[in-house]
Amino acid sequence: MSTGIGVRVPRKEDARHLAGKARFVGDLSFPRLWEVAFVRSPLAHARIRSITVPERHAGRVFTARDMEGVRPIRAESSLPTYKPSDYPPLARGKVRFAGECVALCIAPTRAEAEDIAEEVILDLEALPAVIDSLAARRPGAPRVHEEWGDNLFLTTSVDGDFESARKRAAVVVEREYRTARQCMAPMEGKAVLARHDERKGQLVVYTSTQVPHLIRTGLSQFLGLDQADVRVIAPDVGGGFGYKCVLQPEEISVSWAAMRTGRPLRWVEDRREHLTAGANTRQHHYRLTACADGRGRLLAVDAEITVDVGAYSVWPFTACLEASQAGGNLPGPYALDVYRCKTFSVATNKPGFTPYRGVARPGVCFAMELTIDAVARAVGREPADVRAENLVPASAMPYTNVTGKHYDSGDYPASVAGARRMIGLDAVRARQGRSPPLPGGADRPDTAHARQDHAERPARDSRRVDAMSARQGSPGPDGRLIGVGFSTFTEQTAHGTRVFGAWGLPLVPGYEQATVKLAPSGTVEVRSGNHSFGQGLETTLAQIASEQLGIGVDRIRVTMGDTGETPYSTGAYASRGMVMAGGAVSKAAESLAGRIRKHAAHLLQTGADRVSLTGGQANAAGGASVSFEDVARAWYLRPDQLPDDVDTQGLEVTEGYKPEVDTGVFTYATHAAVVAVDPATGSVEILDYVLFEDCGRRVNPMILEGQSYGGAAQGIGTALFEESLYDENGQPLTSTFADYVLPGPVELPAMRIEHTESLSPYTRHGIKGIGEGAAIAPAGAVVNAINDALSPLNVEINEIPATPRRILAAILAAKTSGPNEDGRRRSP
Repeated sequence: MSTGIGVRVPRKEDARHLAGKARFVGDLSFPRLWEVAFVRSPLAHARIRSITVPERHAGRVFTARDMEGVRPIRAESSLPTYKPSDYPPLARGKVRFAGECVALCIAPTRAEAEDIAEEVILDLEALPAVIDSLAARRPGAPRVHEEWGDNLFLTTSVDGDFESARKRAAVVVEREYRTARQCMAPMEGKAVLARHDERKGQLVVYTSTQVPHLIRTGLSQFLGLDQADVRVIAPDVGGGFGYKCVLQPEEISVSWAAMRTGRPLRWVEDRREHLTAGANTRQHHYRLTACADGRGRLLAVDAEITVDVGAYSVWPFTACLEASQAGGNLPGPYALDVYRCKTFSVATNKPGFTPYRGVARPGVCFAMELTIDAVARAVGREPADVRAENLVPASAMPYTNVTGKHYDSGDYPASVAGARRMIGLDAVRARQGRSPPLPGGADRPDTAHARQDHAERPARDSRRVDAMSARQGSPGPDGRLIGVGFSTFTEQTAHGTRVFGAWGLPLVPGYEQATVKLAPSGTVEVRSGNHSFGQGLETTLAQIASEQLGIGVDRIRVTMGDTGETPYSTGAYASRGMVMAGGAVSKAAESLAGRIRKHAAHLLQTGADRVSLTGGQANAAGGASVSFEDVARAWYLRPDQLPDDVDTQGLEVTEGYKPEVDTGVFTYATHAAVVAVDPATGSVEILDYVLFEDCGRRVNPMILEGQSYGGAAQGIGTALFEESLYDENGQPLTSTFADYVLPGPVELPAMRIEHTESLSPYTRHGIKGIGEGAAIAPAGAVVNAINDALSPLNVEINEIPATPRRILAAILAAKTSGPNEDGRRRSP
């Protein structure tokens, strides 16, 4: 039975996870191990006057004053307008967000360490906090970093002749969009255990991270150690989503304290710490203007994007990554000729911004997809038709877009057609009682800022459904309104040296390396510096090796996450695992297969070109065969069976790999949703949800579907539920799961998924990345569906999450003040 590429092989790692035998940082145990608790700032912005530690706790509490010689985290960038920030592991001089680490306390148990932390007295001089990123841009706003002349980490711009395009436009649509700050909420939060290995003379750090080799580099840099003196081990990791792809201040301070005290120390993030100090992603603001012709074909887009990046720039990705990605990716999959954009990365008194699944694309997709629907309404056409007609056609591939993104392959309009078929658009429209729009928007008044014509809209009652009748496709009596929405995106995956170098980051990925070895027992060992934290890489990398070597995955062992045992890798982020690590494993396994054939040929007394590898056997053309164990035994244990001129390279191969074009390979998808909105309560139920996606060659369709369902669930959380709130003083208001709402089984629909495969011409096996993609589109699809449902009420929601409060506020505003110039009441 094949276990290579394309097979639904059960996940190898599940055997230990489902049996409770996995080993996370919290499961590790060492003699003399103590636990750590942090004293965290209760204020968002303040000067530190003094920190008083009770005398009886001397030697158990450490502050920045104790950490002389430890450098602050400083993420540099070569971009000309970028300003770096010094992020001390323990606050020095000032605190800049509520939850910032001020002191480290150690004790035999976490409870005792927390008791000590309670007795540490902070004398803080409160300073004005800046919480809103737009307010932070204004002259006179409080300065997060006093040495700066403003609160801007970075500004970027893309120039295009927008004004000329605007003069040619039949329709001009202007919108303002907001996305909320979020937490990533992995099942396991951050965790780090540090100890000194006396035998090897190394600081050994066990940490829940996606990027162990990067953490080793960062720890050595900021602790002032040689990298040879640091070993980082990432054991089992309970999710990451980007939260664990940067160097954490806690990793530095715990490592330093372990060296200072000479004992193993561990800190495990609790959920309140995560929901406050970890509220660090996805907060964008957009001002967007789109120009289109009479059919809704885009002529030009102008955008101003403001990203609230918090108080500090994280290492190594800096505060510039999110806004740079947003400005470069806003055009998405659309064939757009004119684009103008300016981005602002703004410092506020909140935790530093960390890349989250999709990195900027959920925000830009939300803004662009809602704009596409707004254009469609303005020209009086079906949004799915307008969307499909604006996409880059398959005949144009490969295609370089207006921001220089090189789309390698795909049929973007086909994804809209697939989602349209799956969601049953015609049946939904019939259920709504809506007549199809006239071709070309013939019922639209041909004016700039066109006003939506509602003269032929059906009565509100014809759009009402209850949950059961909506699923059956007939109207119901419960007063809810039904709507359908689409969202299309393309995601740049596995981008490499050229892209990261252009962003000016302090650490740029190059060749990904992998080692593949035929062990003396005849089994295969794969070693990768990448890491698995839920993506199933132990299985899929084994499948890649299986494809090249012809041996079952049950006889392949994959090792990751240990800088002492694996070749260097910048780690797991940017949907690069299967493209980069998979490519490296494929290349190394292919080379090893050639060596196995040579060795087997000697044993079989034939030519290497007449040997094939299947089922863990080396088979000669005439029918004779030897097992992999026979080949390994001859090389390792019985070299007398081999001739003197045998290939001396052995049965262990390390290869480096990056795609032929390393600016990224592009996956794409269209999501579609049907929702029911209760105008009396503002509640939303997703009645149907579909994904039609293309990620190139599917290595393991089962794992791929799991990734897609999980990503879509996170995206639905972004669309409807998740929001980290602050008061005017920067105090976090969502510090428990009673306040910060994650979607669960009751809130999530029964999703359906279909795939197509357009192979990348630049990667091994035509593989593209997919780990982040499904989290990108849901906000656009769901909110477009909500707006479709609310269209009889002249209401438009342009802020996420689309909570009942926001929906009700928009409905009430529409009733009291009427529609705007284009016939819609937007969310307040």
